[in-house]
Amino acid sequence: MTSAGNGVSDEAPPRVSGDGGTTTLVAGTSFCLSAGGGDVAPGGVQGLYVDDTRVVSAWRLLVDGSPVEPLDVLECERFRAKFVGRTPARTGRADATLLVERTRSVGEGMVEEVRIRNLAAEAAGLTVELQVEADFADLFEVKESRVDTRPRITLEHDEHAVSFVLASCPHRSRMRVVGDGEPVTAGSTFRHTVVVPGRSTWTTRWTVTVALGPHGTLPALDETSPEDEAARRMARWRLSAPSAESPRPGLETTLHTSSEDLGALQIADPAHPDRRVVAAGAPWFMALFGRDSLLTSLMALPIDQELALGTLQTLADLQGRRVEPLTEEEPGRIVHEVRCGREGSVGRVGSSAYYGTVDATPLFVVLLGELHRWGLAGTELRELLPAADRAMAWVQHYGDRDGDGFVEYRRASDRGLVNQGWKDSFDGVSTASGRIAEPPIALAEVQGYVYAAHCARAELAAAVDDPATAVDHQQRAEALRERFDEQFWLPDRGWYAMALDGEKSPVDALTSNIGHCLWSGIVPPERAGEVARHLVGETMWTGFGVRTLASDMGAYNPMGYHTGSVWPHDNALVAAGLMRYGFVSEAQQVALGILDAARAFGGRLPELFCGFDRGEFPAPVPYPTSCSPQAWAAATPVSLLRTLLRFHPDLGNGRLGFHPALPETMVPLRVGNLALAGSRLALEVVDADRWDVHGLPPHVAPTPPPGRA
Repeated sequence: MTSAGNGVSDEAPPRVSGDGGTTTLVAGTSFCLSAGGGDVAPGGVQGLYVDDTRVVSAWRLLVDGSPVEPLDVLECERFRAKFVGRTPARTGRADATLLVERTRSVGEGMVEEVRIRNLAAEAAGLTVELQVEADFADLFEVKESRVDTRPRITLEHDEHAVSFVLASCPHRSRMRVVGDGEPVTAGSTFRHTVVVPGRSTWTTRWTVTVALGPHGTLPALDETSPEDEAARRMARWRLSAPSAESPRPGLETTLHTSSEDLGALQIADPAHPDRRVVAAGAPWFMALFGRDSLLTSLMALPIDQELALGTLQTLADLQGRRVEPLTEEEPGRIVHEVRCGREGSVGRVGSSAYYGTVDATPLFVVLLGELHRWGLAGTELRELLPAADRAMAWVQHYGDRDGDGFVEYRRASDRGLVNQGWKDSFDGVSTASGRIAEPPIALAEVQGYVYAAHCARAELAAAVDDPATAVDHQQRAEALRERFDEQFWLPDRGWYAMALDGEKSPVDALTSNIGHCLWSGIVPPERAGEVARHLVGETMWTGFGVRTLASDMGAYNPMGYHTGSVWPHDNALVAAGLMRYGFVSEAQQVALGILDAARAFGGRLPELFCGFDRGEFPAPVPYPTSCSPQAWAAATPVSLLRTLLRFHPDLGNGRLGFHPALPETMVPLRVGNLALAGSRLALEVVDADRWDVHGLPPHVAPTPPPGRA
């Protein structure tokens, strides 16, 4: 959401995408990692990546043989940044007089314009060089530090251009760098010898175009600016983005940043360019992930419903059709990850798709049901129902491996993921004593997702006049709820087990997973109070959010990926679950904690941060390798605001639940340009007792939200 009014936000937006001196630029499936001064250093992870392939592995600017000294980085767009630096002081001068501005844009390739400003009265004679290297390394090769240091790359020169050609891999690849200046006759260094008059500016430009051909034939190289499509896509996204005004410090900046990041992370299927989905996050997950894309598009519904539709349609096309152990594909299963590089999937089996996820399949049906409540109907809904039924068939026949009524997972080979829920690190599922659980594992939140999927399918069946299917899924949902409470509830602890292990024994650690159970509605109302109390109790609550694992558990580590850290999207679901069961103050507590963290991070929530107590560290401690920007972290503030507004469309029944429960620090709040079923809404909350909504479709009436638990 953008800030309203004169366009000036309440705080400065993030200056760069990244931390630790690294700048990240993102445009679709392309991204560039560089040092804070703009150079791409060889030998590490920096570079320009296109479709999971690193094309530029080194990019160094030298003036008179020396690197430029960095001064600042200004982020112009998510795909464009300006690096500001200076050269060393000229001979006979005490201070530098040459300012260097490097404006870089990323798209299907990259464009960099360099402007050198001579701030002195005397003319400056300069030698400007750009050194370029390429390695065409697969993203996983880079991430795991196993890049071939001597790739068979040939260079082709064309006066002011150099082409790097890799012909030894299955798909012949080419990168072309075009500049001006002196002819390039050998190597891959561009050179200018210039004189910049006093008080004047000299400019040059380099353009990188990339062709990754699948069958040894290269597509035509496009010489137009590769960032043009990224600029057009962001312009369209901004036109449709809602606006928000609130007196709470940092809120407008956070919502604006979230909207911009969600726009930058969107990618398109070349076979269906009209569809949009969202990549999981930069730098390592600029690809379609089933679970991430489903939850992100669900959380971002107040911004855009077309993103959810494109996600569902794309995942339906990729839905499993056969049994393939190496990729873990099964009929009806929703894909976990789709990759473009030579390494293929996360399973490294030469396939672009890997299906080893236990939760994406029920979440597909959950999102379809929610999107229907937001207005999806007619042909588009009916075309997706067969995919929903295939998903529910997978839940019953493949997800429930032993017929006990619960969905569990065990990887099909040693190439797959050990853990296949959202806490997918090797130690992500452990008991209270710290023992790692043995598979097959039935996660608590996954049973909640399946419960919600049955409820959604029942609603969808009623909407298309199929009462038999509606009754069947409603009965399945109620039976699962009873079975779940019977086997997962720990009466001596007062919370639900994180999972059942391979021996059907409870994995008894206190985790944030139980908050997802509230979100899905599988928790009986009489248990909700104890669950809520533990979620915001002292062992789980950090002051900036709910930990993934309680501090008195055996495996607790506040710097652990899933063993004590704080994940914003996790907290968004926890807050929504608390609000669903009527725990308003607890939901507000979680929302405000995460929004405080967002403000501390300059408006951009990272994928996760460390789970130290706020009393020990007054600002959230970053997790070193956290993705930023990251999709479901970007969607978190939007989801939190929706939770606090208690905004629940049910357009099939002509209703809109809207009963704000905003903290005092957020009011008055105004939200404009909110898309809903072809209309644009304006929401206004004056105080706890006065609110209104304008622009509703004619057939929709606002009502207080019904009890949903």
